[in-house]
Amino acid sequence: MSRIFDALQRSGTEQSGVEYPDVVSIATAVFEAQLGQEEKADAAGVETPGAETHVAQDPDKFSQTALEEKLVSPLAFPSVEVSFAPESPLVFFTQPESLAAEKFRFLSVRLRQMRQNRPLKKVLVTSTIPEEGKSLVAVNLAGALAHRKEKVLLIEGDMRRPTLAHQLGLGRLAGLAEWLQSGVVNAANIYSLGGPGFWIMPAGDPPANPLELMQSGRLSKLMSQVATFFDWIIVDSPPLLPLADTTVWNRLTDGALLIAREGKTQKKSLERGLDIIKKSDLLGVVLNGCTDSDQAGYYQRYSPQAMK
Repeated sequence: MSRIFDALQRSGTEQSGVEYPDVVSIATAVFEAQLGQEEKADAAGVETPGAETHVAQDPDKFSQTALEEKLVSPLAFPSVEVSFAPESPLVFFTQPESLAAEKFRFLSVRLRQMRQNRPLKKVLVTSTIPEEGKSLVAVNLAGALAHRKEKVLLIEGDMRRPTLAHQLGLGRLAGLAEWLQSGVVNAANIYSLGGPGFWIMPAGDPPANPLELMQSGRLSKLMSQVATFFDWIIVDSPPLLPLADTTVWNRLTDGALLIAREGKTQKKSLERGLDIIKKSDLLGVVLNGCTDSDQAGYYQRYSPQAMK
Protein backbone atom coordinates (compact mmCIF):
# COMPACT_ATOMS: atom_id res chain seq x y z
CA MET A 1 0.00 0.00 0.00
CA SER A 2 2.99 2.29 0.47
CA ARG A 3 3.25 3.00 -3.28
CA ILE A 4 -0.35 4.25 -3.29
CA PHE A 5 0.28 6.58 -0.35
CA ASP A 6 3.55 7.83 -1.80
CA ALA A 7 1.92 8.64 -5.15
CA LEU A 8 -0.97 10.46 -3.50
CA GLN A 9 1.29 12.46 -1.25
CA ARG A 10 3.53 13.40 -4.18
CA SER A 11 0.67 14.42 -6.43
CA GLY A 12 -1.03 16.28 -3.60
CA THR A 13 2.08 18.42 -3.24
CA GLU A 14 2.30 19.04 -6.97
CA GLN A 15 -1.34 20.02 -7.47
CA SER A 16 -1.40 23.02 -5.14
CA GLY A 17 -3.34 25.82 -6.75
CA VAL A 18 -4.27 23.75 -9.81
CA GLU A 19 -7.90 23.04 -10.63
CA TYR A 20 -8.49 19.35 -11.32
CA PRO A 21 -9.71 18.65 -14.87
CA ASP A 22 -13.24 17.36 -15.51
CA VAL A 23 -12.14 14.70 -17.98
CA VAL A 24 -11.99 11.22 -16.47
CA SER A 25 -8.45 9.89 -16.79
CA ILE A 26 -7.48 6.31 -17.47
CA ALA A 27 -6.70 3.79 -14.73
CA THR A 28 -3.11 2.80 -15.41
CA ALA A 29 -1.66 1.95 -12.02
CA VAL A 30 -1.06 -1.52 -10.65
CA PHE A 31 -3.69 -3.12 -8.42
CA GLU A 32 -2.29 -3.62 -4.93
CA ALA A 33 -3.87 -6.53 -3.10
CA GLN A 34 -4.62 -6.52 0.60
CA LEU A 35 -1.50 -7.10 2.71
CA GLY A 36 -0.96 -10.76 3.48
CA GLN A 37 -2.98 -12.02 0.51
CA GLU A 38 -1.27 -15.07 -1.00
CA GLU A 39 -1.36 -15.83 -4.69
CA LYS A 40 -1.50 -19.56 -5.39
CA ALA A 41 -2.24 -19.64 -9.10
CA ASP A 42 -0.57 -18.41 -12.23
CA ALA A 43 -2.65 -16.07 -14.37
CA ALA A 44 -2.58 -18.32 -17.42
CA GLY A 45 -3.75 -21.39 -15.55
CA VAL A 46 -6.70 -20.00 -13.61
CA GLU A 47 -9.97 -21.83 -14.15
CA THR A 48 -13.02 -19.97 -12.90
CA PRO A 49 -16.06 -21.89 -11.68
CA GLY A 50 -19.31 -21.23 -13.48
CA ALA A 51 -22.37 -19.61 -12.02
CA GLU A 52 -24.62 -21.56 -9.70
CA THR A 53 -27.81 -22.85 -11.24
CA HIS A 54 -30.01 -23.53 -8.23
CA VAL A 55 -32.33 -21.24 -6.30
CA ALA A 56 -31.41 -20.79 -2.67
CA GLN A 57 -34.01 -22.31 -0.35
CA ASP A 58 -33.23 -20.06 2.61
CA PRO A 59 -36.57 -18.58 3.76
CA ASP A 60 -34.75 -15.53 5.09
CA LYS A 61 -33.66 -14.63 1.55
CA PHE A 62 -36.77 -15.57 -0.43
CA SER A 63 -40.45 -15.40 0.37
CA GLN A 64 -42.64 -18.34 -0.63
CA THR A 65 -43.97 -16.29 -3.53
CA ALA A 66 -40.44 -15.75 -4.84
CA LEU A 67 -39.63 -19.43 -4.61
CA GLU A 68 -42.67 -20.26 -6.70
CA GLU A 69 -41.52 -17.89 -9.44
CA LYS A 70 -39.11 -19.13 -12.08
CA LEU A 71 -35.96 -17.07 -12.32
CA VAL A 72 -35.27 -15.57 -15.72
CA SER A 73 -32.15 -16.64 -17.60
CA PRO A 74 -29.75 -13.83 -18.55
CA LEU A 75 -30.37 -14.83 -22.17
CA ALA A 76 -33.96 -13.62 -21.80
CA PHE A 77 -33.01 -10.06 -20.89
CA PRO A 78 -33.36 -7.50 -23.72
CA SER A 79 -30.26 -6.72 -25.76
CA VAL A 80 -28.91 -3.22 -26.34
CA GLU A 81 -26.15 -2.43 -28.80
CA VAL A 82 -23.39 -0.11 -27.60
CA SER A 83 -20.66 1.62 -29.57
CA PHE A 84 -17.78 3.69 -28.20
CA ALA A 85 -16.25 6.85 -29.58
CA PRO A 86 -12.47 6.58 -30.17
CA GLU A 87 -11.82 9.22 -27.51
CA SER A 88 -13.84 7.34 -24.88
CA PRO A 89 -11.98 6.63 -21.61
CA LEU A 90 -13.38 3.08 -21.74
CA VAL A 91 -10.00 1.91 -22.99
CA PHE A 92 -10.62 -1.81 -22.68
CA PHE A 93 -12.99 -1.49 -25.64
CA THR A 94 -11.45 1.39 -27.61
CA GLN A 95 -7.73 0.63 -27.09
CA PRO A 96 -7.56 -3.09 -26.25
CA GLU A 97 -3.79 -3.29 -26.81
CA SER A 98 -2.92 -0.27 -24.67
CA LEU A 99 -1.14 -0.37 -21.33
CA ALA A 100 -4.33 0.83 -19.60
CA ALA A 101 -6.34 -2.06 -21.06
CA GLU A 102 -3.61 -4.45 -19.94
CA LYS A 103 -3.93 -3.12 -16.40
CA PHE A 104 -7.62 -4.04 -16.37
CA ARG A 105 -6.81 -7.52 -17.64
CA PHE A 106 -4.29 -7.80 -14.82
CA LEU A 107 -6.89 -6.63 -12.31
CA SER A 108 -9.35 -9.27 -13.52
CA VAL A 109 -6.68 -11.96 -13.18
CA ARG A 110 -5.93 -10.89 -9.60
CA LEU A 111 -9.61 -11.17 -8.71
CA ARG A 112 -9.80 -14.66 -10.22
CA GLN A 113 -6.75 -15.68 -8.22
CA MET A 114 -8.26 -14.35 -5.01
CA ARG A 115 -11.45 -16.31 -5.68
CA GLN A 116 -9.51 -19.56 -5.29
CA ASN A 117 -8.99 -18.74 -1.61
CA ARG A 118 -12.28 -17.06 -0.64
CA PRO A 119 -15.90 -16.77 -1.81
CA LEU A 120 -15.82 -13.95 -4.34
CA LYS A 121 -18.54 -13.20 -6.87
CA LYS A 122 -20.07 -9.84 -5.86
CA VAL A 123 -17.44 -7.08 -6.01
CA LEU A 124 -18.05 -3.55 -4.77
CA VAL A 125 -16.20 -0.74 -6.57
CA THR A 126 -16.14 2.45 -4.53
CA SER A 127 -14.03 5.51 -3.71
CA THR A 128 -13.68 7.97 -0.88
CA ILE A 129 -15.00 11.06 -2.72
CA PRO A 130 -16.60 11.79 -6.11
CA GLU A 131 -14.64 12.08 -9.38
CA GLU A 132 -11.98 9.49 -8.59
CA GLY A 133 -12.94 7.29 -11.54
CA LYS A 134 -14.74 4.40 -9.84
CA SER A 135 -17.39 4.15 -12.58
CA LEU A 136 -14.66 4.14 -15.22
CA VAL A 137 -12.88 1.30 -13.41
CA ALA A 138 -16.14 -0.64 -12.94
CA VAL A 139 -17.02 -0.61 -16.66
CA ASN A 140 -13.52 -1.53 -17.86
CA LEU A 141 -13.24 -4.26 -15.23
CA ALA A 142 -16.60 -5.71 -16.28
CA GLY A 143 -15.34 -5.83 -19.85
CA ALA A 144 -12.11 -7.55 -18.83
CA LEU A 145 -13.97 -10.21 -16.85
CA ALA A 146 -16.50 -10.77 -19.64
CA HIS A 147 -13.65 -11.20 -22.13
CA ARG A 148 -13.09 -14.66 -20.65
CA LYS A 149 -16.64 -15.62 -21.67
CA GLU A 150 -17.94 -15.33 -18.13
CA LYS A 151 -21.41 -13.96 -17.40
CA VAL A 152 -20.87 -10.54 -15.81
CA LEU A 153 -23.54 -8.19 -14.43
CA LEU A 154 -22.64 -4.55 -13.83
CA ILE A 155 -25.01 -2.84 -11.38
CA GLU A 156 -25.13 0.95 -11.29
CA GLY A 157 -25.55 1.22 -7.54
CA ASP A 158 -25.21 5.00 -7.31
CA MET A 159 -28.83 6.13 -7.55
CA ARG A 160 -27.97 9.68 -6.48
CA ARG A 161 -25.55 10.65 -9.26
CA PRO A 162 -25.63 7.86 -11.85
CA THR A 163 -23.11 8.11 -14.70
CA LEU A 164 -22.71 4.58 -16.10
CA ALA A 165 -25.69 4.63 -18.45
CA HIS A 166 -24.53 8.00 -19.79
CA GLN A 167 -20.97 6.75 -20.35
CA LEU A 168 -22.33 3.81 -22.31
CA GLY A 169 -24.73 5.97 -24.32
CA LEU A 170 -27.78 4.04 -23.13
CA GLY A 171 -30.06 7.02 -22.59
CA ARG A 172 -32.81 6.80 -20.00
CA LEU A 173 -33.64 3.18 -19.23
CA ALA A 174 -35.65 1.80 -16.32
CA GLY A 175 -33.23 0.37 -13.80
CA LEU A 176 -32.54 -0.37 -10.17
CA ALA A 177 -34.62 2.48 -8.74
CA GLU A 178 -37.72 1.47 -10.70
CA TRP A 179 -37.31 -2.20 -9.72
CA LEU A 180 -36.94 -1.39 -6.02
CA GLN A 181 -40.14 0.67 -6.15
CA SER A 182 -42.09 -1.99 -8.03
CA GLY A 183 -43.78 -5.13 -6.77
CA VAL A 184 -41.98 -7.34 -9.29
CA VAL A 185 -40.53 -10.46 -7.67
CA ASN A 186 -38.00 -11.54 -10.28
CA ALA A 187 -34.96 -9.55 -11.34
CA ALA A 188 -35.80 -7.16 -14.16
CA ASN A 189 -34.53 -3.96 -15.83
CA ILE A 190 -31.35 -5.78 -16.81
CA TYR A 191 -29.94 -5.38 -20.32
CA SER A 192 -27.46 -7.37 -22.35
CA LEU A 193 -24.80 -5.18 -23.99
CA GLY A 194 -24.01 -6.74 -27.34
CA GLY A 195 -20.66 -5.05 -27.94
CA PRO A 196 -19.00 -5.17 -24.49
CA GLY A 197 -20.36 -8.65 -23.80
CA PHE A 198 -21.74 -8.13 -20.30
CA TRP A 199 -25.09 -7.25 -18.73
CA ILE A 200 -26.00 -4.01 -16.96
CA MET A 201 -28.66 -2.89 -14.53
CA PRO A 202 -28.64 0.92 -14.72
CA ALA A 203 -29.62 3.08 -11.78
CA GLY A 204 -32.70 4.47 -13.51
CA ASP A 205 -34.23 7.80 -12.59
CA PRO A 206 -32.81 9.10 -9.28
CA PRO A 207 -35.41 8.48 -6.55
CA ALA A 208 -36.20 10.87 -3.72
CA ASN A 209 -35.34 8.27 -1.07
CA PRO A 210 -32.45 6.08 -2.30
CA LEU A 211 -31.22 4.96 1.12
CA GLU A 212 -34.73 4.04 2.24
CA LEU A 213 -35.22 1.95 -0.90
CA MET A 214 -31.92 0.18 -0.35
CA GLN A 215 -32.86 -0.73 3.22
CA SER A 216 -36.29 -2.09 2.30
CA GLY A 217 -35.06 -5.70 1.98
CA ARG A 218 -35.74 -5.94 -1.75
CA LEU A 219 -32.13 -5.16 -2.61
CA SER A 220 -30.94 -8.20 -0.67
CA LYS A 221 -33.40 -10.40 -2.55
CA LEU A 222 -32.25 -8.98 -5.87
CA MET A 223 -28.60 -9.72 -5.11
CA SER A 224 -29.43 -13.27 -4.06
CA GLN A 225 -31.36 -13.84 -7.28
CA VAL A 226 -28.78 -12.50 -9.73
CA ALA A 227 -26.00 -14.40 -7.94
CA THR A 228 -27.62 -17.65 -9.09
CA PHE A 229 -26.94 -17.09 -12.79
CA PHE A 230 -24.05 -14.62 -13.11
CA ASP A 231 -20.39 -15.49 -12.61
CA TRP A 232 -19.47 -11.97 -11.50
CA ILE A 233 -21.52 -9.05 -10.19
CA ILE A 234 -19.73 -5.69 -10.20
CA VAL A 235 -21.44 -2.95 -8.18
CA ASP A 236 -20.54 0.67 -8.89
CA SER A 237 -21.51 2.31 -5.60
CA PRO A 238 -21.57 5.92 -4.35
CA PRO A 239 -18.43 7.29 -2.63
CA LEU A 240 -17.82 6.34 0.99
CA LEU A 241 -17.73 9.94 2.22
CA PRO A 242 -20.11 11.21 3.46
CA LEU A 243 -22.98 8.89 2.33
CA ALA A 244 -24.28 5.78 4.09
CA ASP A 245 -25.38 4.06 0.85
CA THR A 246 -22.07 2.26 0.40
CA THR A 247 -22.32 0.58 3.80
CA VAL A 248 -25.51 -1.12 2.60
CA TRP A 249 -23.80 -2.32 -0.58
CA ASN A 250 -20.81 -3.46 1.46
CA ARG A 251 -23.02 -5.84 3.45
CA LEU A 252 -24.41 -7.35 0.26
CA THR A 253 -21.12 -7.95 -1.54
CA ASP A 254 -18.16 -10.26 -1.00
CA GLY A 255 -15.40 -7.67 -1.09
CA ALA A 256 -14.54 -4.11 -2.05
CA LEU A 257 -12.10 -2.39 -4.39
CA LEU A 258 -11.23 1.11 -3.22
CA ILE A 259 -10.40 3.55 -6.03
CA ALA A 260 -7.94 6.39 -5.44
CA ARG A 261 -6.84 8.93 -8.03
CA GLU A 262 -3.46 10.54 -8.41
CA GLY A 263 -3.84 14.31 -8.39
CA LYS A 264 -7.28 14.11 -6.76
CA THR A 265 -7.37 11.83 -3.71
CA GLN A 266 -5.76 13.18 -0.58
CA LYS A 267 -3.82 10.81 1.65
CA LYS A 268 -6.05 11.62 4.64
CA SER A 269 -9.19 10.86 2.62
CA LEU A 270 -7.83 7.48 1.60
CA GLU A 271 -6.95 6.70 5.20
CA ARG A 272 -10.53 7.52 6.24
CA GLY A 273 -11.87 5.29 3.48
CA LEU A 274 -9.66 2.42 4.63
CA ASP A 275 -10.97 2.90 8.16
CA ILE A 276 -14.58 2.59 6.97
CA ILE A 277 -14.07 -0.66 5.05
CA LYS A 278 -13.30 -3.67 7.20
CA LYS A 279 -9.90 -5.17 6.47
CA SER A 280 -11.51 -8.54 5.79
CA ASP A 281 -13.72 -6.91 3.11
CA LEU A 282 -10.97 -4.94 1.37
CA LEU A 283 -9.76 -6.67 -1.78
CA GLY A 284 -7.28 -3.94 -2.64
CA VAL A 285 -6.72 -0.39 -3.85
CA VAL A 286 -6.64 0.75 -7.47
CA LEU A 287 -4.66 3.91 -8.21
CA ASN A 288 -6.36 5.68 -11.11
CA GLY A 289 -4.85 8.30 -13.40
CA CYS A 290 -1.29 7.30 -12.51
CA THR A 291 1.48 8.47 -14.84
CA ASP A 292 4.41 6.09 -15.17
CA SER A 293 6.36 6.87 -18.32
CA ASP A 294 8.96 4.11 -17.75
CA GLN A 295 6.29 1.44 -17.53
CA ALA A 296 4.45 2.80 -20.58
CA GLY A 297 7.64 2.74 -22.64
CA TYR A 298 8.37 -0.83 -21.63
CA TYR A 299 4.89 -1.98 -22.59
CA GLN A 300 5.09 -0.27 -25.97
CA ARG A 301 8.13 -2.40 -26.81
CA TYR A 302 6.50 -5.66 -25.69
CA SER A 303 2.84 -5.10 -26.56
CA PRO A 304 1.10 -7.47 -29.04
CA GLN A 305 1.12 -4.65 -31.61
CA ALA A 306 4.90 -4.19 -31.33
CA MET A 307 5.57 -7.92 -31.69
CA LYS A 308 3.86 -8.14 -35.10
